[in-house]
Amino acid sequence: MHMGRRFVILGSVLGMVGVGMGAFGAHALESLLAANGRQSTYETAVQYQFIHALALLFVSSALRRWPVGLAKASGIFFFVGTILFSGSLYILAIFNIPIMGAVAPIGGVGLILGWLCLCLVALQNHVS
Repeated sequence: MHMGRRFVILGSVLGMVGVGMGAFGAHALESLLAANGRQSTYETAVQYQFIHALALLFVSSALRRWPVGLAKASGIFFFVGTILFSGSLYILAIFNIPIMGAVAPIGGVGLILGWLCLCLVALQNHVS
């Protein structure tokens, strides 16, 4: 399977799960999140998940134009970073496990590296 196709699938799954998590947080978890003061943490997780689901879809298009290692690395960083960042924030918000707050920055670094790789691909390939 072509890597671009994998990123479309992964981005689509992240988007689909993001809709579910957003709805779950707004309805089923509303009182829990309000009680433990973690509603904004949960919303941040959903927001970053959506942004990077779309980023993965963009990477799949970029791979068609620039099928190089940095473009693939960008998609991998976006996916793994999203799982670590948003996943740890979901766990922190729902289960109030403080150590998960230490995992989020690792995911954040992955997301930053994904954007850096994408930028480098464009710079190296003289985008017009």
